[in-house]
Amino acid sequence: MGTKPKSGVMSKWIKTKVLMQSSEISPLIPETTRFTKTNLRNMLLKYGMVYVKPECGTYGNGVMRVEQTRDQGGTAYKYQSGTKIKNFGGFEDFYRSLKKSTHGRSYLIQRGIALLKHGGQRFDIRVMVQLSPRGKWETTGLIGRVAQRGKIVTNYHSGGKPTAVEKLLAPHLSSAQQDAVLRNLAKLGRDTGRFYHKKFPGFKQIGVDVGLDRSMTPWIIEVNTNPDPYIFNQLADKSMYRKVMSYRRAQNKKS
Repeated sequence: MGTKPKSGVMSKWIKTKVLMQSSEISPLIPETTRFTKTNLRNMLLKYGMVYVKPECGTYGNGVMRVEQTRDQGGTAYKYQSGTKIKNFGGFEDFYRSLKKSTHGRSYLIQRGIALLKHGGQRFDIRVMVQLSPRGKWETTGLIGRVAQRGKIVTNYHSGGKPTAVEKLLAPHLSSAQQDAVLRNLAKLGRDTGRFYHKKFPGFKQIGVDVGLDRSMTPWIIEVNTNPDPYIFNQLADKSMYRKVMSYRRAQNKKS
C-alpha cells in the first residue's frame, strides 16, 4: 500500500478494514459497517446499542450513542449527541433525525461496547505504540481517558480527563489481574503496530484506543494514525511522556 500520507489515514472505514485482515486482531474489533437505514436497523436488532460516528473525524466530534429499547409499550429509540438526548417512539422519525444529524457526511455504525466506568463515567485507554530507535515496535505509553460528566466521548479535546490506568483498574481488579491486563494491552499495541506497518510502511507511531468491558476484553474502538503525544504530559508520573517524546525525536531525526 506504500507509505502514509503526511496527515495519516483519516478514514476509519479503511483503518477498520485493514485490521480485519489480521486473524489475531480482528476478533477484538467491534462489528463495524457503513451508516445506512438497513444497516442501522439490523445493528440495533443485533446489539441494542451502537455508536454512529463520522468516517473521517477527530476529537470525538460527531459521535452519537444510539439505542433501541423494548418494553410493554413497544420499541423505542434514542440517541445522544454531545450532552443532548433525543427520544423517539418509532423507527422512521428516529432515523430521519439521526440522518439529519450526519449533515450529509459519510458515517459508520459500530457495535456498542459497555465500557467500564470510573466514578460513574465511562473510560477507555489510549495505547501509544512507536517504532523504537532500533526498529522494533514498542508500546511506550498507556493512559486512561475518563468521559466528562454527561458526555459519551472520552477524548481529551472533548473534555475527557487523562488518568493513570492503574487508578482506573484498581476498583475492578487485583494487582496481579491488573498486571495481566496491562501486559495484554501492551502486546495488543505491539501486534497492531507491526500489522499496520506491513500495510503502511511509512508509519512510525499509532495510538490504539481500547475499551474494556466487564470481562476485561480489550476492544479496539479506533486506531489513530496521528496520535497526540502530549496527553501523557498530563500524568503526574512523567516517565511515559519522556519515553514517548524521546522516541518521537529519534523518529524525526531519521525522517
